[in-house]
Parts: sequence; C-alpha cells; structure tokens
Amino acid sequence: MSDHPLDDPLRGSLLGAHAHLAQRHGEAMRYLPDVAPFLSLPRDGGAWADAAALLGPGGAATTSGRRPPEPPEGWDVLGDLPGVQLVGEDVDGRSDPEVVVLGHGDVPEMTDLVARTRPGPWRNRTIELGTYVGLRHHGALIAMAGERMHPPGWTEISAVCTDPEHRGRGLATRLILDLVARIRDRGEAPLLHAAASNVGAIALYERLGFRLRARPSFITFRAPSDDRSAPPPEGALPHDSPAHA
Repeated sequence: MSDHPLDDPLRGSLLGAHAHLAQRHGEAMRYLPDVAPFLSLPRDGGAWADAAALLGPGGAATTSGRRPPEPPEGWDVLGDLPGVQLVGEDVDGRSDPEVVVLGHGDVPEMTDLVARTRPGPWRNRTIELGTYVGLRHHGALIAMAGERMHPPGWTEISAVCTDPEHRGRGLATRLILDLVARIRDRGEAPLLHAAASNVGAIALYERLGFRLRARPSFITFRAPSDDRSAPPPEGALPHDSPAHA
C-alpha cells in the first residue's frame, strides 16, 4: 500500500469501504464487473498472472492511480488516457434544497443521461459506489453527480454531467458543492479525477477551489486471449470525463 491513500485510491477503496464490491484473485483486485471497470495491481509485476485469472481470456479493465508495471507478453494496452487528480480539502460545500438523492429506481434515467453526455464509465450497479444526486426540470433528470472511489478519509466525486439543453446554468457547480457538503459532514475530504485534455472541467474544478495533486494515467489492459483481434468488452475503455457548468 502506498504511503498516501491518494497514491493508489483504487486499491484503498477495494480493501476498505468497497470491499463488498470487490473481486480478488491472489494480489489482483477489481470491482465487480457490473459496478465499475477498474483493476488494481500491486507495485511489483508479479500479479499479472492473478489479473489474467481474474479477468478471464480477453477480459479488459482499467487501472487508475499510479502507473502499473509493464505487462508481460500477450497483454494488450487498449487505451492510455493521461489524467489529473484534484483535491478539495479547502473547498466549502453548500447544501442545495433542490438537489435530490437518486436511487435504484432512477437508474434508467441516469443511464440515459450518461449515454448522452459520456461522463465516464457507467454500469448497472455503479450507483452502489456511493451517494448520487441530481437536479430535475419538469420531472426530467437534467444533471447528476455522484461518489465513486472511497479511499480512507476521502471520497471521489464522479459522473458529473448535464443535459446539453441545460448547460451554462451552473448545475454541475451546484451538484458538486452539494456533494462536498455531504462528504464534509462525514469528516472526509473530496477529490476528483478528469482527463488531462478536459480543460473545461478542470477549470471549473479549480474555480471551486480544487487543486492539482497528481497526474495519474487511466490505462486499459486486455488479458491474453487466442483471439486478439476481438473488440474490447463494451464499456471497458474510459471516457474523456466532461463536466458542464
């Protein structure tokens, strides 16, 4: 385990708050496939055989955090997305009376919004990672945000997205600040990840008081398979996580 929980937030989550959503084979760990596409490997390269057994032939998953060791022959790198990690220890949260907590009954609407805005990986059970909140207009879900990785003392804000017809109204800001307030009430601090190329989202986060801590990469690997020409499993590749104010 790293010295700081944010050096490897994925492993900290899978060993701690999200242990009930984890699968493990030897030293390799991952979220349940219908929860999130993330895979954790320890510092040394000896866990690749464990990862191959965990994913199955041709299975794909994405690492998040520190850069893993180079995979052995037979593995494919399907994507390598440079990212940023931002922390918000000094961000002041603000509860919003119009923000609603979303539940399992809202998943179809949430999935539709994600499909139209592409805020990042989304699975049928992603909502189980933490609290998800949204804003509605005439009953329709027009913006949402939620909690994802949960290393000790921290909670990641993720899935920040706004319907294209309602952008420019500060909805993402309201949702982020509402989640910050909820995270602070638990005695934790918020963090965010974004694609390094997504300068609009990063600028929004920095205006709210988040600061750059690290520049991780989101690397998607595919386990060895006899058919290396097959496309990756649906949803295996990370998106260019946008956020719209």
